[in-house]
Amino acid sequence: MSEPIGPVDASASPRYAGIATFARLPRIEDVPSADIAVVGVPFDSGVSYRPGARFGPSHVRESSRLLRPYNPAQDVSPFALAQIVDAGDIPVNPFNITEAVEEVERAVDALHERAQRVITIGGDHTIALPLLRSAAKRHGPVAVLHFDAHLDTWDTYFGAPVTHGTPFRRASEEGLIDLTASCHVGTRGPLYSKQDLLDDERLGFSIVSSEYIEEAGVAAAIDRMRGRLGDKPVYVSIDIDVLDPAHAPGTGTPEAGGMTSRELLRMLRALSDLNVVGADVVEVAPAYDHAQVTGIAASHVMYELMSLLATQVSR
Repeated sequence: MSEPIGPVDASASPRYAGIATFARLPRIEDVPSADIAVVGVPFDSGVSYRPGARFGPSHVRESSRLLRPYNPAQDVSPFALAQIVDAGDIPVNPFNITEAVEEVERAVDALHERAQRVITIGGDHTIALPLLRSAAKRHGPVAVLHFDAHLDTWDTYFGAPVTHGTPFRRASEEGLIDLTASCHVGTRGPLYSKQDLLDDERLGFSIVSSEYIEEAGVAAAIDRMRGRLGDKPVYVSIDIDVLDPAHAPGTGTPEAGGMTSRELLRMLRALSDLNVVGADVVEVAPAYDHAQVTGIAASHVMYELMSLLATQVSR
């Protein structure tokens, strides 16, 4: 196997120059084969409040220019361990959610013929449904590790069954998730009623709330999270609004009282020995961002995911 082609050398080309692939990685067209592919889904027609996440993939890529090859927190050089590429964006219909969901599923299925693992940049959280459909085809029902301020297990919005607030209810109903091992992390804020929590439990989720993380500490939250996931194949879905608006203002449905960037990164590093089969980072809406605060947070979240996946695919 040939040595992986890494990012553009920052000592040879300034970070602010060149094509804005994620972390200045090679495009998928520029390598003979890939282990991990980053792909964007510029879609936000499923949002219920502020739009703009369709511009998330380009914003996160632009914010990732300062990432470097060695990750000391995980003691890994991900770009040297695995061939990681940017596969560009999946063009989807912005006027038809049903068609867009089908397009994402087909495109990710095809991308998995060229890469072992896929990390997706949203876009709104609607895209988690087709991503989970694709994952379940290869791995069976997966343990969903869902970082979010919100449950995203509501039934419908204005009668629409597929929106950014419903993907995990639909995934549960379709048998895509492991009902014994799935978990929300960082949820907080008002709900419509207590029934939301009862429905969520029935749909297969345990909750590590933002309040629990504050009161018990990150180490206890990690133990609870890992205890729930067990040894199942894990799909990680991260809504950037799991972070407090102080750390991620550029999102569509912000909630006060969230996690810090440092807490989220630490929890992701705790997954390094688990079988993570795919991931997404969604709901970055650059119109509400300031000085790339949200984009930088999202790019570092992606980097931690890449680091743990690179370790896994290189074993």
